[in-house]
Amino acid sequence: QVQLVESGGGLVQPGGSLRLSCVVSGSIFSLDAMGWYRQAPGKQRELVAGITRITNYATFVKGRFIISRDNARNTVYLQMNSLKPEDTAVYYCNTLSGDYSWGQGTQVTVSS
Repeated sequence: QVQLVESGGGLVQPGGSLRLSCVVSGSIFSLDAMGWYRQAPGKQRELVAGITRITNYATFVKGRFIISRDNARNTVYLQMNSLKPEDTAVYYCNTLSGDYSWGQGTQVTVSS
């Protein structure tokens, strides 16, 4: 059974940075096209960034967020810079097809 464990969230001021991590266990991680998603209160979950052989970003984070992966550690990362209050959400990782059961996510709160 595949497990997704996200971490690295927290409270940060506008303009600040955070680095999220997601450890994937139980899959052939190196074959997975991975993504970071987020869900704000009262809104649907949305894709933020994806990584295969290339990376792709939602327009609202392009130039601020960087997705990367370490296949040796079965881990995908999201470096978030220049954070804005509207980035406040619970952040999740999964494949780009949402193949696995969702983890608990990690809360990111951007507030002064």
